[in-house]
Amino acid sequence: MDMNIALILGQDGITSGAIYALLALCILLVFTVTRILLIPLGEFTVYGALTLAAIQAGTPSVVVWLLVAFYFTNIILDLYAYFKHQTKFNIQAAIVWAIYIAALVIAMYTLPLMNMPLGLQIIFALAVITPLGPQMYRTFFQPLVAAKPLVLLIVSIAVHVAMVGVGLLIFGPDGAQTKPFSEAIFEVGALTVNSQTLFIVAAFLIMIIALWYFFEKTLYGKALHATAVNRMGAQLMGISPVFAGKLTFSLAAFIGALSGILIAPITTLYYDSGFVISLKGFVGAIIGGLVSFPVAALGAVAVGIIEAFAMFWASDYKEIIVFTLIIPFLLWKSLTSRQIEEESE
Repeated sequence: MDMNIALILGQDGITSGAIYALLALCILLVFTVTRILLIPLGEFTVYGALTLAAIQAGTPSVVVWLLVAFYFTNIILDLYAYFKHQTKFNIQAAIVWAIYIAALVIAMYTLPLMNMPLGLQIIFALAVITPLGPQMYRTFFQPLVAAKPLVLLIVSIAVHVAMVGVGLLIFGPDGAQTKPFSEAIFEVGALTVNSQTLFIVAAFLIMIIALWYFFEKTLYGKALHATAVNRMGAQLMGISPVFAGKLTFSLAAFIGALSGILIAPITTLYYDSGFVISLKGFVGAIIGGLVSFPVAALGAVAVGIIEAFAMFWASDYKEIIVFTLIIPFLLWKSLTSRQIEEESE
């Protein structure tokens, strides 16, 4: 291996690692706030990429009807809870959701999708996929808000399996790639840098700064941070765990879909590609101990670099090498953490 090859592999590793880092941050965010390991995170990634591919092909994506199905299911659940347990039914929120989803459906079938500027295509794809987050939380996880982590994990796995099947129905078995954001190529010494790599790294840095500002400077961000630090204390201070769950799932759906859109021009994604991608983000989250955002981001970037070099030296074993990284960190965590009993319901 000469220096030129090493630079190319390093570039590929940083590109992949930036995506894995975004997914690792999503996993940490959702877990610290809700205690849910978001196994279906990869589905947001794939849905975002394949929805953008359908838009660029000028084909209306039926994923909007999944939103419609979630909406009516949640309305029925809310009405049942209202009549059965006298819980509050927020009719204003229901009307706003109805208008928003109806606007998405109309736009999907009336706009000149193929002829829209790339920026608008991306915004439209994000606008379609992001609401799947809070809608999914309301359907599957809100009724279990007080359940133990093991129950939430089982439900998360079941949702992942269901969403993979739904993805096959919506997008079909064929993979897709999207158009690159730019065709520009830059020469940096002996290294040729693809503009898509720069977009991915820039998006990663922008999201890191945006999340820092959100958690440190905004009221909603501070509420989520308080919930992550002390869930019971935050609830006693009036921060609704349901609100926190919906907000974190919204952020996860947005970042997951954005990650898929960023990598779609450089790799072919299929309806079932999301699990392996999110699993590599999970490795980064484990390196961060499911607690530290900076360490998880660095760990995810390291996973991407190791994967790139493993693909060169031992391509048949690159997945094994990447996922083996998790073992020493789990051993270290088990040896250095005090055992505590699982919190009671």
